[in-house]
Amino acid sequence: MIKKGNYISAILRSGKTVFTFKDIALLWGDSGPAARVRLSYYIRKGELYSIRRGIYAKDKNYDRLECATRIFTPSYVSFETVLGQAGITFQYYGEIFSASYLTREITAGGQKYSYRKIKDICLTDKTGLENKGEYFMASPERAFLDTLYLNKNYHFDNLSVLDWDKVFEILPIYENKRMREEAEELCARTG
Repeated sequence: MIKKGNYISAILRSGKTVFTFKDIALLWGDSGPAARVRLSYYIRKGELYSIRRGIYAKDKNYDRLECATRIFTPSYVSFETVLGQAGITFQYYGEIFSASYLTREITAGGQKYSYRKIKDICLTDKTGLENKGEYFMASPERAFLDTLYLNKNYHFDNLSVLDWDKVFEILPIYENKRMREEAEELCARTG
């Protein structure tokens, strides 16, 4: 149990910018009613920011990508968010796309989050995922395959940035013949 007066400093010292109630309870060593009262007090005082029910941040300058993976767990940032950053698609999307165990669209803290369901065996396999400290993000190759997995004949603007060896290294986790054929065809076209 933390000494009285040190509760907020335990959160502020953390490397995370986004917390669930469970994260805070672990930091404080207390998940009882007193912890909820204390949490409400810090939110009212403006020392913590409530993004949505059960999700909190140190302030309004929290990492939106980290938040995407805290709302639904397990999840990781992927699809158009990564494809756009890598220059594989040129269309801009203001929302953050993540792979998860369910399909949902929500808005939290003024940010739109889009979750797409992929099968559990793919979701929990870390092949092609990059550890960004407090969350995981798909590599461009993994995001390409995630997108191919959910979308037949998806239009990619620029596949020249992909490392095709990595694509074919990650591909077996999907156990999908159609994806293999489509990836081989796109690889041959890219040259």
